[in-house]
Formats: sequence, structure tokens, C-alpha cells
Amino acid sequence: MTLTRRALALLGLWVLIGVVVSLWPAWLLAWQMYGVVLAGVLLADAGLVWNSPRFVVERNVMRALPIGVWSKVQLRIHNPGSSSRLVEVFDCHPPEAEQRGLPRPVRLPAFGWAEIGYRLRPLRRGALTFKAVQLRVHSPGRLWRRALRVGAPDEMHVYPNFANVMKYSMLATNERVAQMGIRKQRRRGEGVEFHQLREYRSGDSLRQIDWKATSRTRKLISRDYQEERDQRIVFLIDCGRRMRAEDGRLSEFDHTLNAVLLLSHVALRQGDAVGLMTFGGVERWIAPRRSVSRVNVILNGIYDIEPTLHAADYSSAALALLKRQPRRALIVVVSNLRDEDSDDLLPALALLKRHHLVLFASMRETAVEEIVERMASGFEPALEQAAAHQYLHCRQRAHEALSHTGVLTLDVSPENLPVAVVNRYFDIKRGGLL
Repeated sequence: MTLTRRALALLGLWVLIGVVVSLWPAWLLAWQMYGVVLAGVLLADAGLVWNSPRFVVERNVMRALPIGVWSKVQLRIHNPGSSSRLVEVFDCHPPEAEQRGLPRPVRLPAFGWAEIGYRLRPLRRGALTFKAVQLRVHSPGRLWRRALRVGAPDEMHVYPNFANVMKYSMLATNERVAQMGIRKQRRRGEGVEFHQLREYRSGDSLRQIDWKATSRTRKLISRDYQEERDQRIVFLIDCGRRMRAEDGRLSEFDHTLNAVLLLSHVALRQGDAVGLMTFGGVERWIAPRRSVSRVNVILNGIYDIEPTLHAADYSSAALALLKRQPRRALIVVVSNLRDEDSDDLLPALALLKRHHLVLFASMRETAVEEIVERMASGFEPALEQAAAHQYLHCRQRAHEALSHTGVLTLDVSPENLPVAVVNRYFDIKRGGLL
């Protein structure tokens, strides 16, 4: 137990009166009486807080949370005692997450309960553990505080950001996915799979017109096409040391998994099969399948992966993928491109390109771009900026070399990767490239 500020103020007043009494001894008896009363009050108040009832705390939190997203946690504190109590509440949340809204004071009614909420944002994927809730119980006279730990430990699992998946699903239902920056358009006229017949619309090409149906109905009828279904998308994910770089609160690897999750959901809604393979220290294989539950399979298969300190071996990864996926598919390779990768990366992608359509998605370091954009004042900042320019130039050359081999490329900031890779997927579908 510890004394509160109120108790310390009363003790300080007693000491101050003692100084005065040392100058005017006539007040000695009054000072002694004040001390006796104060000691009695402190002891009585300490006894009341020491005999605090056994509080009960219930924590209400989702067992699955998306990384980097604020979520709500509810705490309900029960008071079985016959008198109301003032308590300060602090939840011992996982250290891999940040919180807003704690500690929080709350008045617990007699034989009643109170509820408080706070916000939590996980910063690391995997299984995270809550410890017991810490309560600081104030005595009735507000002279003492007693620290208690109540409640049982709790566990939650942090996954890649599936909040974007939920948002896409809701917007897609209302045909408003453009609010996420996703450009989804039905291909008209020259798709690769017949969808339906409909009346001619202004802008339809002559090749769309179904002349037999037109002659029967005596009005222009056009064929409507949609993107081909039952295609395969396989992610090839680099788990090596280059994916450990952080962009904001999340690593580039976390942004990669967010993109994988969003594109998996979108592709499955389009009727395609989705699978993935990891390399660079962690080797996992999820064969491409098309089912409603596939997103959950992918989610549970990647949520606990962390980038390693290994160097990525693109050639070995390409050979392993070709053995596992012989049928033509869209291979989405996600890594962080460097100029020195050309000797290993180019032959690996060329090998994949013989059998598959390959999209290489790389993430730009926002820290390097910030160095380029700011004004250089001094010799050291100028050298730093020159090095940043040289780095970006080499990176651009590496991307141009990939493009010349016929590999599709994507080079965006990490936070824009999920939407950008979905847009490129729709471009590929509309173009009939796969």
C-alpha cells in the first residue's frame, strides 16, 4: 500500500505545525492531539482498504486482430463489496502493442460493476498475451492506495491487416471499391470468356454484335464478356533480411502480407485459385485452391512468419516453385529489389517466365525518397543526398532490366502495395494476359 497525495499533505501540515510549536510551546498539546487523531485516521483508513473485496475483472477483446489497426478492448470490473470503491484501472496489455485510454479511474458501485474501454494497436504478428489487470484501489478516505492484480492471462492472435479485406467486401457489395483506390471495370467487347447477350449500347464494337441474335430479334444484340475464371495466382514471398526494413510502424514484410491477403480475397471473389510459397529462411507451401475458406487457410498459414537474416536465393526458389506449380499461373514475386540482384534475380525470373506470367512487386523505401526531397544544407547532408540519388538510379536500372525481359513490374511505397497489386491484377485480367 502507498500513501496518497491527500495523506502526504496532512502529514506535511502536521510537520509544519510541529515547526511552529517549537517556537511557541503553548501549542504543544494541540499538536500532539492532531498527531494522534491523524494516526488513528490513517490506521482506520488503511484497515478499510486492506480488507478490500475480491474484485472480478472480465476482458472482452477479439481473439483475432489485424496488425497496425486500432481495436477496442472492454474491461468490466465487478465489486462484490457492500460499499462503493474508487479504483484506477490499467490493463497489462502485450508489450508488442500500444494503447490509448489507460490508466482510467472508475467508481464501482456497491454490489455492482462498471465498464471501461480503451484502444489497442498491435505492432507485431503472432500470438500475444495479456497479463492480469492491475487495479489501484483507493481507501474510503482517499488516504491510501492498494495495488492489486486481478483476472486471468488472455491470448490473442495478430494477423496481417484483414481490415482491408472487410472494407473491400463491404464496398464491393455496394459497388464502391473505387473508394479504396481500386479500379474495377468490366471488360466490354473483347474479353476472353462469354458472359451474356444484351442489347447494343453506344460504344460497343462491331465484333461484339451477335448477328444471329440480331436477325431473330430484329434489333442489335451484343455479346458481353467477362474476365476468365478458374485461373491461378501464386505468391512467391521473400522472407529474407531485406524485408526486415521498417516503413512507419510496420516492416516491409508486414505490408507484403497485407497485400497478399487483400489480393487473395479479391482473386477468390473473381473465381480464381490462390496459393503461395515463401523462401529466404522460411519455406512454406500452400497449393492454389479455389474455395470460400481459402482466405482463412492463407491467413493462418502466414500470420506467424517473421523475416529472417538469410539472403534470398531466387534461383532455388524458382526451381522449387516450378516443381510444385507446373500449370500456367500468375506468379507474384514480392521482394525488395537491389541493383546487385541482377545476376541471381534475372535468370530466376526468366526461368519462371517460360511457363508462367510473372509480376515482380518491389517496395520503395520512403526514407530514401525523403532524403532526396529535402534541402541539403551542408557537406554531410549533400553526400547523403547524392548517395540516395545514386541508389534510386541503380534501382531504376534494375527495374528497366526486368521490364526488358518481359517481366511485369510494380514499384510502389509499402503502404500503397496492397491497392497497387490489386489494380495490376485487374489490368492483367482485363488484358487477357494470363
